[in-house]
Amino acid sequence: MFSLIGTIIVGFIVGLLARALKPGNDKLGIVMTSILGIAGSLLASWAGQKMGWYAVGDPAGWIASIVGAIVLLVIYGMVKGR
Repeated sequence: MFSLIGTIIVGFIVGLLARALKPGNDKLGIVMTSILGIAGSLLASWAGQKMGWYAVGDPAGWIASIVGAIVLLVIYGMVKGR
């Protein structure tokens, strides 16, 4: 239970940091910001495992999670712009 709550809180923080670092106006609510941060962290973990940086089950670091969230923000902006 606390793991899920912790994941949501960390995802929200990562999403906020990614939105602050990426230039432009991204109109996302609190829920979408949290989902973006959690998905960015999962993306960073998956990519790090494929590149050999992380073992299976290891979480990505803060910087990698933020980079993953920024990548997802850019993709979201490209899809939303169409």
